[in-house]
Amino acid sequence: MSLTGALYNAFSGLRANGLAAGLVSTNIANAATESYGRRELGLTPGAQGTHGGVRVTGTIRHEDAILQGDRRRSDARLGAARDAFDFVQRLETQLGTSGTPGSLGARVNAFENTLLTAASNPASTQRLEAVASAARDLATKLNDLSAEVQDARQTADRTIASQVETLNDTMQRLDRINTDIVRAGTTNTDVTSLLDERQRLLDTVSEIVPLRVVTRESGEIAVFAAAGAVLLDGRPMEVGFTPSTAIGPGATLANAALSGLTLNGVGVDSTPNGMFAGGSLAAQFEIRDGTAVAMQARLDAVARDLAERLGPAGPDTTLAGGDPGLFTDQGLAFDAINETGFAGRIALNALVAPGSGGTWRLRDGLGAATQAEVGNAALLQGLSAALEAAVPPGSSTLAPVARSFADQMSDFSSAISGQRVRAEGALTYATTQNTALKELELSEGVDTDQELQKLMQIEQLYTANAKVMSVVDDLFDRLISI
Repeated sequence: MSLTGALYNAFSGLRANGLAAGLVSTNIANAATESYGRRELGLTPGAQGTHGGVRVTGTIRHEDAILQGDRRRSDARLGAARDAFDFVQRLETQLGTSGTPGSLGARVNAFENTLLTAASNPASTQRLEAVASAARDLATKLNDLSAEVQDARQTADRTIASQVETLNDTMQRLDRINTDIVRAGTTNTDVTSLLDERQRLLDTVSEIVPLRVVTRESGEIAVFAAAGAVLLDGRPMEVGFTPSTAIGPGATLANAALSGLTLNGVGVDSTPNGMFAGGSLAAQFEIRDGTAVAMQARLDAVARDLAERLGPAGPDTTLAGGDPGLFTDQGLAFDAINETGFAGRIALNALVAPGSGGTWRLRDGLGAATQAEVGNAALLQGLSAALEAAVPPGSSTLAPVARSFADQMSDFSSAISGQRVRAEGALTYATTQNTALKELELSEGVDTDQELQKLMQIEQLYTANAKVMSVVDDLFDRLISI
């Protein structure tokens, strides 16, 4: 080997070691950075002969595309499970724990107890006022629960709009990165930072929609929703959605009262089994148009059961058909045709409102013109018996099983608690799976111990190449001095 060949080989080695040391330090500095791909210097032998040296081919970014795909789909399942759990937990919190003051069960018990107390002394205005207050509180609780369900639907609608905006913005940015990567490929420019940013952007929307990513030969990617929707392929697709300013109990996607998704202006299936199924976006649609609607229907059916038990066909014989009963539809008689949303409208009859001076009608009848015998507890006992009677519900939403009103309420509360338990179990499983995949993905990333060992090797190689150059320099000096 000639001296110039040795000098060139050592120089190329020094250059490669310097670049490798920079990559190692970058790896260590970003060991905890999400979406960062471990870097390694690409090396290949130089030309044949004594002037070969080492040639740097570029920077290699390590990633496991299959593992990333599994983890991103797990992100979507986790997002959907979290949204489902948050909704039912929110409703369960508003419902209240059985026995807790202010809970729905406590309001039902309070109403029944005040009726029994008043029946033991029907002449007591104070006890009649207590019945009226308890009845008003029960109606208010049903109103609050209905409002909570509708607010959850409105929140889901706003979340869908926000997620669609994020999805569109991310696809636009990924399209620009695609362009930069293709351009960099023609100029042999390092694209590892662009790849890090691309992975970060994909991760930001992986909870919204489960993604399938395909890398083209030019280095650009195409992005698809796992259920089939094209999000980016050559150009970004535009996902459309029109948020609603207000959502009523009867408004759903099925009756076209609420907006669904469009893809480049064409309507697509927005149900949980549609083109965007599997992630948080589909979960929000399920809450808005499925779970919450079913909850509202069941709540309306329970409110109807209460109104019908104490209405014109109930124990109050002073009421004629079509008269408002003890519980009204915002002051009017309840009409079975208008059951949807009734839980949000149910109210205590104003004739016996607390402080109105008319609570004596709880004892004598809503249709009574004047007070009767103050010691007559028949109607109060009848109201209590109507609540305790096991009768089939009038609404087809509830199971056609004869139950007391307290049992209907208990069944409703149990259904929500059971749904919360199931949602919590699904969330726990999704969290465990997602954590395991993330840990596995991180194990394929930067190992700081390994990087430090590599840095020591680079230092040794750098010293060896520097020594070669020093020896060659001494030899040149000797040759010149001869």
